[in-house]
Amino acid sequence: MIDLEPLHGKLIVSCQAYPGEPMRHPETMAQVAQAVVEGGTPAVRLQGLEDIRQARAVLDVPIIGLVKEGHEGVYITPTLDLAIACVDAGSDIVALDATDRPRPDGLTFAQTVAQLREAREVRIMADCDSMASIEQAAEAGCDILNTTLAGYTDARQPTEGPDLDLVREAVAAYPDIPVFCEGRIHTFDDARAALGAGAYAIVVGTAITHPTSITRWFIDAIS
Repeated sequence: MIDLEPLHGKLIVSCQAYPGEPMRHPETMAQVAQAVVEGGTPAVRLQGLEDIRQARAVLDVPIIGLVKEGHEGVYITPTLDLAIACVDAGSDIVALDATDRPRPDGLTFAQTVAQLREAREVRIMADCDSMASIEQAAEAGCDILNTTLAGYTDARQPTEGPDLDLVREAVAAYPDIPVFCEGRIHTFDDARAALGAGAYAIVVGTAITHPTSITRWFIDAIS
């Protein structure tokens, strides 16, 4: 399994586009991933099996892979089969929804983690929404605790920027497990604040790889 130390204190870039958008194409996402690696990111986060495959063919940095299905409930790598498929497509780390919401295949989160480890040798990133899911992920033996879903479920109110309080609480509770900060990191100050709160690494997507949102931010700012 890959060493996480090279990611310590670094910026990881999430390269994703939404269904129906012009950039929603695996080759395009692989090219975006190449571009951000040239910019200095030591790892990328990619959604979709073909995106992962095409990026793996041209990149030698770690890939955090996931598959999104639907928009409600557990939609980030919701089943064990999809998690295994992410590994087989070329992921070094698989991201899983770590909440206690029902999973489509009927497995619990802990069962998914255990069976994934039995099936494949891979790092597991837990996409969490609260301390409850962080605790669940730590108990299940996940390699990375990530604040990805904080403010995107009913567990916590969304913050203006990244959920720094959750980062601090998670780091204090689990100092020996890397805690990543992801979600609403839109500015340089947000990025510095997340690392200052103790995050092992930060993951930024929209502010770097989603031109539609960035354009809207600028238009709103000058309107």
